[in-house]
Amino acid sequence: MLEDWLAARGLPHRRLHDDAGALVGLLVEIPGGRPGSWWALDACVDTAPYGDETAWSFPPASGDIVDGWLLGRGSADSKLAAAMFCHIAADLAPRAADLHGGLAVLLDVDEHTGGFGGARAYLTDEAAARPAGVMIGYPGMDEVVVGGRGLWRATITVHAPSGHSGSSKTVVGAISRAAHLVRLLDAAELPGVDGDSGFPLPPKLSVTSFHGGQGFSVTPDRCELNVDIRTTPAFDAHDAETLIRKAVAELDADLPAPKPTDITPVAAWPPFRLAEDEQPAAALLTAAAEAGLTVRAKTAGPPTSATCWPGRASRQPPASGCRTRGCTASTSAPTSRNFPRCTPSTSGPCSTSLGPDVPGTSQFSPRSTPSKSPTPSLGTPLRSR
Repeated sequence: MLEDWLAARGLPHRRLHDDAGALVGLLVEIPGGRPGSWWALDACVDTAPYGDETAWSFPPASGDIVDGWLLGRGSADSKLAAAMFCHIAADLAPRAADLHGGLAVLLDVDEHTGGFGGARAYLTDEAAARPAGVMIGYPGMDEVVVGGRGLWRATITVHAPSGHSGSSKTVVGAISRAAHLVRLLDAAELPGVDGDSGFPLPPKLSVTSFHGGQGFSVTPDRCELNVDIRTTPAFDAHDAETLIRKAVAELDADLPAPKPTDITPVAAWPPFRLAEDEQPAAALLTAAAEAGLTVRAKTAGPPTSATCWPGRASRQPPASGCRTRGCTASTSAPTSRNFPRCTPSTSGPCSTSLGPDVPGTSQFSPRSTPSKSPTPSLGTPLRSR
């Protein structure tokens, strides 16, 4: 559907694939007629799992409009942004010759997996222009996200002797050892907000997955945990890994096993934060004000797809869009009452950024990241009520 819509409007686009050849994204590129920086708009078009469908008050894939609300999983996160960004590209294309640099619209179909395959394919595509900054579409009318915590993620493999649940010999199995490790991690002390850095959020540790064993009669010899630590300028990836290794060493000392516990780092990305006068944050804040929206600059807890951009874009993104509710819950819905039409006000941030270049640098890291931004509907815009 997206390709048909783009083709009908003569917008240049192409598919992106990962190293295995799987489709991971759709890229629209609008080159300007004058020298300048490229800017990217990024929205995901895949969808989080439905979970327990019996908990939904409507079919999660319904797409129905009820009392001004567009219902369905993924309607707010982030099909609305994808639709708006396509409209912005269509709005700018006829006047591209007068613009500086260029505009890329990335529609990522591998975001909710945590793989961010579309973003990775885009940034490693030698044919694509490297963006000076990225704006990520996400629901919301009140905030422009100009920063976010980083992350450090790892899989921890806990070992133990295998045993039989009916045996007269008692063994401390891998699940019991892993549970002890979870208790150690839950009790770990993390620093609070660092007032000196100006970064407004503290670090956070979460155990997000716990797998081991099967059936009933065997105590397993292996159990795996996934750990996610959100980092800050004052508590970085090195600090996060040090904390985990300290907890693992304590586990292996308290409950020895034939094999030491393994730690496999999976991903690490730095935190970032833009000043309000840095691009593209400044363009979004200005455009929101010109559209009559009262928004505030925010530093977000989760980096979402911003996590794949460090070192790839020298500036970060922001956001404001449509009023939404339950963006990741079984009530997911944005309202059509305040859908912005694709007018100079909705494409304003891009028009501003594609004007004369405005220098800027990230406050916290030269290897920065994006955040979250606008969001109408593909096809005929829904009318405001």
